[in-house]
Amino acid sequence: MKTVAEILKAKGNSAVHAIAPSASVYEAVALMAEKNVGALLVMDGERIVGMVTERDYARKVVLLSRSSKETPLRDVMTAAVIYVRPDQTTEDCMALMTQSRIRHLPVLDNGKLVGLISIGDLVKGIMSEQTFIIEQLQSYISG
Repeated sequence: MKTVAEILKAKGNSAVHAIAPSASVYEAVALMAEKNVGALLVMDGERIVGMVTERDYARKVVLLSRSSKETPLRDVMTAAVIYVRPDQTTEDCMALMTQSRIRHLPVLDNGKLVGLISIGDLVKGIMSEQTFIIEQLQSYISG
């Protein structure tokens, strides 16, 4: 089973996009569009204070008829951020995401942010691992 560290290494781009809690929802959505991501960490300096996703925007802004330009992120972000460590497995992450109904996990190493993984990153890693196993079995069978 692959680890989170291996998933981050395979991903290559370790850039984590973040925004301040005082920023507007509009600014967050614009940044997500610019970076082509579905979630941003909300950070106060080096400290993670929340996460905002496209789902948060749809459910907590659009459906409640709030103004995205006037609503600060602190009012709609998810404050209880679940995170993982680099040594955890893809299986650990998938179970955590399924149980918590989330699609993104920040990766902290000794309290320091080192990356962000998505459900897509995990699926890609699992598929890569399964392809390798299948190739090894085919090679073994064919001699």
